[in-house]
Amino acid sequence: MRALEVIEPFGLDHLSVVERPDPTPGHGEVLVRMRAVSLNYRDLLMVNGMYGRGAATAAAITPFSDGCGVVEAIGPGVTRVAVGDRVATLFFQNWSSGRPTLEKLSSALGFPIPGAGRELAVFSQEGVSKVPEFLSDAEVSTLPCAALTAWRALFDDARLEPGDTVVLQGTGGVSIFGLQFAHAAGYRTVITSSSDHKLERARALGADHQVNYRNTPEWSRPVREATGGVGADFIMEVGGAGTIQQSLRAVRIGGHIAIIGVVSGAGEGVQPAVLVGNSARLVGVSVGSREMFEAMCRAMELHRIKPVVDRVFPWTEARAALEAMRAGEHFGKIVLQF
Repeated sequence: MRALEVIEPFGLDHLSVVERPDPTPGHGEVLVRMRAVSLNYRDLLMVNGMYGRGAATAAAITPFSDGCGVVEAIGPGVTRVAVGDRVATLFFQNWSSGRPTLEKLSSALGFPIPGAGRELAVFSQEGVSKVPEFLSDAEVSTLPCAALTAWRALFDDARLEPGDTVVLQGTGGVSIFGLQFAHAAGYRTVITSSSDHKLERARALGADHQVNYRNTPEWSRPVREATGGVGADFIMEVGGAGTIQQSLRAVRIGGHIAIIGVVSGAGEGVQPAVLVGNSARLVGVSVGSREMFEAMCRAMELHRIKPVVDRVFPWTEARAALEAMRAGEHFGKIVLQF
């Protein structure tokens, strides 16, 4: 079989397709023939040697956590899935339910566990889940990280009610899923982007208010205007240090800021006095459990929520797909097809 591999000193120039022996499932394991994987910003960092690096780092990494495939064989003791089942990989292979722990969060695909970027892959039966039939392979592949992160942030960590105001930063995978979930739940939605074209696409998905942050760098002001001066109940914070100050100005007293990512790079940090002053909650979100994933899939099936796939590349063109992600021109998700 063939697999994607990135080797030291890492970087896109060191990402290649290599030949490997076909794997065989052991006890409690399943063999999956991959059909699609989707890209996350984490993957770009990983390929460039900027994610999860440490003393025990391997010299070579099989990237990508998010995939869709079909079970081709099962090992002894497997009961959760059967040959022929279509499944999604789970971001954390050992987080089935309950609270996060170091052990559970140390089982992420891509690193430290070899990822889904290969034609055939063996996973623990606990690390895959059956998926809604109405979704395509490409759509299923977008669910394990981006969709589940948005789901957990909105429905497991926050306590929101219909009519509450939710702010989504940007139009990447997590924010677009957040928009779709929030709209289905009856929340008022505000989305930001530097592109008017992307804002129009977000409007079609149910965004009630759109803010071009390039034209309006102080985007907290229109958020407060949209809420009668009160502020947003919830903010999906994907920018990190470069956007957190605007989030703190936009959130209501006692509101919830879900810290998802750091795509905007460096900027001012959090000032404790500001945080104390508005009693806001800052909660870090690191994907979620299989139990959360299965609840999300049930809701998507009920509401017929289809992921937004912006571009599809052949899996052997992973470098071009990652370069497209780095350019930031996508709306929703980028997918590699096997």
